[in-house]
Amino acid sequence: MLLILPADHLIQNVDHFTEAIERGTPLAKQGKLVTFGIVPEGPETGYGYIEKGDPIADADGCFAIKQFVEKPDIDTASHYVDTGNFFWNSGMFLLKAASFLAELDQHNSAMATACQQAYDKSHPDLDFLRLDKELFASCPSDSIDYAVMEKTSEGVVIPVDPGWSDIGSWAALWEVGGQDSDGNVMHGDILNHDSHNSYLHSSHRLIAAVGVDDLVVVETADAVLVSPKNRVQEVKKIVTRLRHDKRPEANLHRQVFRPWGSYEGIINGERFQVKIIIVNPGATLSLQMHHHRAEHWIVVSGTARITKGEEVFNLSENESTYIPLGTTHRLENPGVIPLELIEVQSGSYLGEDDIVRFEDQYGRAEITGRS
Repeated sequence: MLLILPADHLIQNVDHFTEAIERGTPLAKQGKLVTFGIVPEGPETGYGYIEKGDPIADADGCFAIKQFVEKPDIDTASHYVDTGNFFWNSGMFLLKAASFLAELDQHNSAMATACQQAYDKSHPDLDFLRLDKELFASCPSDSIDYAVMEKTSEGVVIPVDPGWSDIGSWAALWEVGGQDSDGNVMHGDILNHDSHNSYLHSSHRLIAAVGVDDLVVVETADAVLVSPKNRVQEVKKIVTRLRHDKRPEANLHRQVFRPWGSYEGIINGERFQVKIIIVNPGATLSLQMHHHRAEHWIVVSGTARITKGEEVFNLSENESTYIPLGTTHRLENPGVIPLELIEVQSGSYLGEDDIVRFEDQYGRAEITGRS
């Protein structure tokens, strides 16, 4: 059984939605492909619609699907709402994997075959299953609606009114976020003076807003976004620029996860940088060396087992060691709690590609970045 939900939708009445899932579960177990139609608040041209058909016997509030329709113009949308037979297409589904695969094979065999072949040629990679890249790339590109739901005779729609919102932008979060008397929605450490109708979101640092109106301000560890609410979708152009300029922010967060744990950059200078490194219990980094940088390690909590050249020794909380440039080294966590340490790098080049790896327990042939 699969419950497929978009990640960016808001469900305010969770109990109502849970009850609808419970009503649809017996039908899904019987092989039906269940979707949830949102009872429209009014004519909306930005959503596709589902028209309900006949009621399903012995399934209260469940209907066969008569048709899916594309995003309508305003007059058509008004007609849909007036009939009471049309619902917004939420893109949420409840179904058995086997039932969906059977319908996919019947209605879009090329897609089903490509996915099956990509899975058959897959291989495990740590916690991941890597599909065959070329075979998966050969799969036709289509939505679940077009590929299956518009063609199957097994579709069922359950109308719901769970306080749903299709959160597609920061401005949409402002609309549903519980505005104060000045029309502001504020999260985190915010000091505001005479600002109105703005969305202010702080993850790490203080935001001081003075006399701003209709803005979105979002602070994270990686970056700060400032935009008029009506232009916030243009952040896509910033992403394009980041990629064009080959900036690391386009692909990596400040905290980067690895099979052994994670690292997070704290500060960068011309010839130094400081990071927090977390090593999971029992995990080991690769045996490696660097041509252009030296490293200082200071243990904050846990126990570190250090390989430095021919030496192997343990460090405990508040103890430290120095890894000279060109020295073979390895970091391990032999303990039962996460190892947290501060790493200070210094040298002429501090890029994560300055690494020569000698041994790696995770079977990685080559990885850009700390290993």
